[in-house]
Amino acid sequence: MSHRPPVLQTAGLCKTFRDFWRRPRVEAVKDLNLEIHPGEVFGLLGPNGSGKTTTIKMLLGLLYPTRGRISIFGKPPTDVSVKSRIGFLPEESYLYRYLVGSETLDYFGRLFRLPARVRRERTERLLDMVGLRHEAKRPVGEYSKGMARRIGLAQALINDPELLILDEPTSGLDPIGAHQIKEVIRELGRKGKTILLSSHILADVEDVCGRVTILYGGQERETGDIDSLLREESLTQITAPPLSPATLDQVRALIRRLEAKEVVDVTHPRIRLEEFFLRIVREAQDANLHTHGARSGGDIPEFLSKATETSEGGVVEELVTAGRRAEPVAFKPEPIVAKDPSRNVIDDLLGRPAPAGDEATKTKRAAPARAAEPARTAPHADRGIIDDLLKGSPSGSGKGSSSERDATRETTP
Repeated sequence: MSHRPPVLQTAGLCKTFRDFWRRPRVEAVKDLNLEIHPGEVFGLLGPNGSGKTTTIKMLLGLLYPTRGRISIFGKPPTDVSVKSRIGFLPEESYLYRYLVGSETLDYFGRLFRLPARVRRERTERLLDMVGLRHEAKRPVGEYSKGMARRIGLAQALINDPELLILDEPTSGLDPIGAHQIKEVIRELGRKGKTILLSSHILADVEDVCGRVTILYGGQERETGDIDSLLREESLTQITAPPLSPATLDQVRALIRRLEAKEVVDVTHPRIRLEEFFLRIVREAQDANLHTHGARSGGDIPEFLSKATETSEGGVVEELVTAGRRAEPVAFKPEPIVAKDPSRNVIDDLLGRPAPAGDEATKTKRAAPARAAEPARTAPHADRGIIDDLLKGSPSGSGKGSSSERDATRETTP
């Protein structure tokens, strides 16, 4: 068990849905306590209606709990800074049906404000990983459910999340796709990603998760390590190469004499149906038989293969080291010239020369034809109004009133 702080933690989490009159109608989650540590693949098990999806929505901040506390990376789920560190695959793939596969991943990359080059590289790698590179230009609305789940997993990984929340990730997938998704989850767990997997398919959880919590009726019924929960302590299993009947009789007699116990059963072990199915498919692929379905995926992209570093110490040290390596740059402040746009316009109207260093002067100097023209003064310019603007006195107040402007206009040659 990791000694680092938990990535995700809940305490006394409850959610009650009420009717129009605010009366409690459904108690979906009751006093749920979860604790998921960095680098752990954690399973949330339960039949339909046990509160798994409701719990996930509260963890994502999509639903507010009736009572209880949620902590993700030490912050509440409503904290915006947490969102960029989470990848989420919902139970249903909510995708824009008219976007093609590559455009879908690019769109989600834009939501995380990834640079164009990074989006392009990650899109190619993820499409190859989920086996949809040959369908990258096909509208998502034409995808089968299994293909939609594959592109959904790819979008959940586009931001290289530290916490990956998967709600029924293998739903709608054929055995090949389900096996591939489980391989991806296992590999991400080995690389240090923290994963919360919600499912009612027990074989999937058993294959990839280290610890599980089993829910029923919104309540926690059991939590623990997979191996310890499934270990049958009352029986002992011995696996050996094929033995002759005579040897088996001697083994039975030996156990009866030394332990005073009878051998319960002697059978040949069976491989799992999934393993047998994948072997048959692999043989067909080796024979280059053609198929129109999704193909086998590629390797995990490099940006997902880096071990997740949850501590900020390494980042701080890197920044400090980079600062020490950087050469000091002499800062030379440029002279600031106060600019008054209204004064420039007024001076232009009156035909006055613009102040030195003014942009208007530079423009006029750069245009010889205009510079050669004599300065023009508007013959009918209302100097009273212009003086008011220059002095900052409002029109119609005391000095600069309409009567004074009329007097000025009469005396102006």
